Amino acid sequence: MTAVRVVVADDQELVRGGFAMILDAQPDIDVVAEAGDGLEAVAAVREHQPDVLLLDIRMPRMDGIEAARVVCAETGCRVLMLTTFDLDDYVYDALRAGASGFLLKDVRRDDLVNAVRVVAAGESLLAPTVTRRLISEFTSRPVARPSGALDVLTARERETLQLIARGLSNAEIAETLVVSEHTVKTHVSNLLAKLGLRDRVQAVIAAYESGLTVPGA
Repeated sequence: MTAVRVVVADDQELVRGGFAMILDAQPDIDVVAEAGDGLEAVAAVREHQPDVLLLDIRMPRMDGIEAARVVCAETGCRVLMLTTFDLDDYVYDALRAGASGFLLKDVRRDDLVNAVRVVAAGESLLAPTVTRRLISEFTSRPVARPSGALDVLTARERETLQLIARGLSNAEIAETLVVSEHTVKTHVSNLLAKLGLRDRVQAVIAAYESGLTVPGA
């Protein structure tokens, strides 16, 4: 099995070193570099081509949001943001920049390791409850997409997108639509491809920004 290659970026040396030590101790994870600010993080990704960038939101020289935007635009590296507060003002902007999820800095050891594995596997790291709270908080200022942006979707794909935006898992969507979970996965893959989205996080944002789903609905 090929190890998941990770770059850890945080301006606090103790925090950065602690995360790196925990991850590097795993047999299937290899920390290939550490970075102390956003510019170093971008440079490390360009040099080492990791699978996952563990990235603090607030850093000097280039903040985590801009670093995430550059990394996601230039590479296929998945970005997992670190934040101090549960509903950090910058979390929504980080997700719009292309991040695949976020973790609190006081995350438990096992949850940190699992998060890196989940994101590396191509999944997003927003549990249904987090999705609901996060989107309700940050979509009070959506950026509207063209009204026809979702016209490429079939009726069932639009319905699936609405349920994703409500925070439902694939299993819950399957139960709601009375179809198999495999069918739901196919719908999700198709709508992501059609809309040019990286993952479910971006799908949730697209649903709100397009007006398909309304905050609090």
